[in-house]
Amino acid sequence: MTTFKEIRGTDILALSSDPSNPEIGQIWYNSSSGTLKGYIFATVNAWASGGALNNARQATAGFGTQTAAVAAGTAASPYLYTELYNGTSWTASGSLTAQQSYAAGAGSQTAGLIFGGGYPLPNVNRTQSFNGSTWTNVPATLNTVRRVLGSAGTQTAALAFGGYRDSPGVESGATESYNGTAWTSSPNSMNTGRYSFASFGTQTAAVAAGGNTPAYVGTTELWNGTSWTNNPTGLNTPRAYAGGAGTQTAGLAFGGYNPPTTYGSTELWNGTVWTSNPTGLATARFIYNGNAGTQTAALAFAGEPPTTATEEWTGQQLAIKTITVS
Repeated sequence: MTTFKEIRGTDILALSSDPSNPEIGQIWYNSSSGTLKGYIFATVNAWASGGALNNARQATAGFGTQTAAVAAGTAASPYLYTELYNGTSWTASGSLTAQQSYAAGAGSQTAGLIFGGGYPLPNVNRTQSFNGSTWTNVPATLNTVRRVLGSAGTQTAALAFGGYRDSPGVESGATESYNGTAWTSSPNSMNTGRYSFASFGTQTAAVAAGGNTPAYVGTTELWNGTSWTNNPTGLNTPRAYAGGAGTQTAGLAFGGYNPPTTYGSTELWNGTVWTSNPTGLATARFIYNGNAGTQTAALAFAGEPPTTATEEWTGQQLAIKTITVS
């Protein structure tokens, strides 16, 4: 029989307390508690309350990570207000240069971007950049003017797709990439024009799930940097106004609306199929773009009805676990 030492190259040590900096896969015997323990991946897949926003917000653009997020703009006064999250609480930051609700966001807390939007009407093609404290209007504007559009990527490599156009009032499938200087339209639009859908990923590997076509759908499309492909399966709960986080192979969708129901339900994406999670957001809501993070550490904030609620998602994480025969 193969021993643990032959597999790992070390013995199982007897320690009086758990190590402060264990290695992945390390196993030890805690002599104080009389238990065998290990530092392994643990699946939590649950939301927990985070620090509340200072102002109830809706139609807010969000981006960043679970511990360094940005909430920019709102359809409820104060319209230009920006807040920053540090993993515990929200603080006020520099205001937007102009009102831009129902916009999309991309990037990090120190290098971010919002684009599009349209509250009040008409829609705008404005792009604003963020350096961690100050917003600046950039010369580049979207080629297709729209609101409630999807987004992915970073401040210098962003993707804008889908959305709702004012003239004529129609769902858009237009896709544009941003290189830090200019927006370039792709000749290949989404297969189904839609707005208010869950979106996440990078400029060359993005996901769009659900949305209003104007029917409320669960349809999922994948972007490879050149074109969109319909995925064989979609969200288990068809809906629009859901939040999204993660990558093209490990994503998350949460919240949303399909009349007459406002959802808190959460689904996990593995690059091929969506799996419904047993528990969802504590505060069911329309998310728009108020979200940030990854499949293992996401953040949901703001929403409609206007709310200060912030929730933190914990997925599969490294943790010290007691090892039992079961």
